[in-house]
Amino acid sequence: MTILQTTNVSKQYKMGEVTVNALNQVDLSIETGEFVAIMGPSGSGKSTLLHLLGGLDQPTEGEIALDGQALSDLSDKKVTLIRRRNIGFIFQFYNLVPTLSAEENVALPLLIDGQRPRDYQERVEHLLSLVGLAERRKHKPDQLSGGEQQRVAIARALVTEPAIVLADEPTGNLDSRAGEGILTLLRRLCDEMKQSIVMVTHAPKDAGYADRVVFLKDGKIVDEMRLEDGRDATDILTRLTELEL
Repeated sequence: MTILQTTNVSKQYKMGEVTVNALNQVDLSIETGEFVAIMGPSGSGKSTLLHLLGGLDQPTEGEIALDGQALSDLSDKKVTLIRRRNIGFIFQFYNLVPTLSAEENVALPLLIDGQRPRDYQERVEHLLSLVGLAERRKHKPDQLSGGEQQRVAIARALVTEPAIVLADEPTGNLDSRAGEGILTLLRRLCDEMKQSIVMVTHAPKDAGYADRVVFLKDGKIVDEMRLEDGRDATDILTRLTELEL
């Protein structure tokens, strides 16, 4: 089942008198439980695409549909609600509230949504256990390592039970060991919970955890590859070289 789809999506920006074509006629489908990595050089449109998928910006042309619902058919208020309830975000720099504990940061989207703590406490505890932080739930961000903070961010992204999780360079601020732990966790979420994930990354090793890699260049999808058994970061690096990315 297709959970997220773009159709002929283009995005243009005005920089003075110059028009920048950030994305050009992008068609992309994400299936339920699929882990998709998006790769490309700086300026290729990766972050722009992720922002559009998350409803943080609107395309100049084309359509984006989440779970069959075209976002352009909705008011700004309804798009905000969909973004809050149906899309989880994981950022490179965690974006945790420093004055809140781990469990309070995880619960924050539900609190903003007006839900009562007694209705979601069990869910928060379950997610902290899932990401291996049950014993650290009372700790604030400055008492946690970078990897632990990113695990809190992942739990927060999942707390609304979103249709899709969007991750922007989720290991970019971590050492290799912590990054590997985060990617293993994301892979597990796909395999065990059928969570759909779209991840922007520049690292072939990170992209190797995905089911499919989509390559962007100059705002266009120029190729993609499905990662079957036996394929690894070396194959992805080879394809990047072939595409001159």
